[in-house]
Amino acid sequence: MQFGIFTVSDITEDPTTGQTLSEAEKIRNAVTVAKHAEEVGLDVYALGEHHNPPFWSSSPTTTLAYIAAQTERLVLSTATTLITTNDPVKIAEDFAMLQHLSGGRVDLMLGRGNTGPVYPWFGKDIRQGLPLAIENYNLLHRLWREDVVDWEGQFRTPLQGFTSTPRPLDGVAPFVWHGSIRTPEVAEQAAYYGDGFFANNIFWPKEHYQRLIALYRQRYAHYGHGTPEQAIVGLGGQVFMAANSQDAVNRFRPYFDNAPVYGHGPSLEDFSEMTPLTVGSPQQVIDRYASMRDYYGDYQRQLFLIDHAGLPLKTVLEQLDILGGEVVPVLRKELAKNRPADTPDAPTHANLVKAAYGDQAPRQATPGANRGDNLVGDSPYRDAPAPAGAAFGVGRKGA
Repeated sequence: MQFGIFTVSDITEDPTTGQTLSEAEKIRNAVTVAKHAEEVGLDVYALGEHHNPPFWSSSPTTTLAYIAAQTERLVLSTATTLITTNDPVKIAEDFAMLQHLSGGRVDLMLGRGNTGPVYPWFGKDIRQGLPLAIENYNLLHRLWREDVVDWEGQFRTPLQGFTSTPRPLDGVAPFVWHGSIRTPEVAEQAAYYGDGFFANNIFWPKEHYQRLIALYRQRYAHYGHGTPEQAIVGLGGQVFMAANSQDAVNRFRPYFDNAPVYGHGPSLEDFSEMTPLTVGSPQQVIDRYASMRDYYGDYQRQLFLIDHAGLPLKTVLEQLDILGGEVVPVLRKELAKNRPADTPDAPTHANLVKAAYGDQAPRQATPGANRGDNLVGDSPYRDAPAPAGAAFGVGRKGA
């Protein structure tokens, strides 16, 4: 399994001091947090996308590329990339470039977002959110797998003989998670393509996410990608820890009570009972999250939210120390116990290359001579197209 953290990139007043950091400070802090996540042994750092205050992360790939240059092992992801309001052509180009710059340490989570006004800001109609998500991903999927794309849809201008550059690193597209907190159509889309499904398990009771994940697993098998148990599942999570559980509650309560998302609503105790939010000792977090597979089955990725609601950098780094030093090592062992041998590993670039090529050398796209106008034959590249990829040895529909 992979363990990591995700951030929604909020800039929130610290209710204990009244201090609100600047955008510049929060951006620098995010880099510090990501680097420390690698230092304490975590696997993944995921960054959200927003285009409005009080959030700072309008260009995740820029930030992730900067972090990639200062890390060696960390997988860099998004939480989420807006498939509805971003042009699929630009997503294809940006993430392929990030693949090359990071040495393959990149994947992405696609979602529709939770900020309604973002649609008209980018010239889209929120009433078309689901059709946009379906059509845009169909195009993105093809752009990464076909050297030359002819395409026509409902929501953007047609493409004729278009090649997205650079081609994906080693001829293998970045792994895609489809993220959702409530939408069965997103689970269906993930299953259709044989992609991962990420349930951001931080807001609602477990029964809600059980239904979504069960649907995804069932449909994954229906489309011939493997058994339901072989579907690729990721979960969100939310924790705040201290050696003494009451200290954790006392320290976190003012942040919870004033948080933009759930502040001034349910009590901390009620919210912790109804959702996976766990505020307490490291052992309480271990016990809570070791039980997740009892509800959702064996899964591949667990991400935690630890840096929101105005928590100061010092506190966030302390939480990372506890997470990496005391919690994750135990969770790795607990969740590895009795794990079926055919349960897929967490997706990595190396896994995907191995699945696509076996022991053969992967593709290294090399352009041929042309006039720079893309008016060529089947492919503007000298080498043959990459073989059809697969999710960990299981063929993907439409690949």
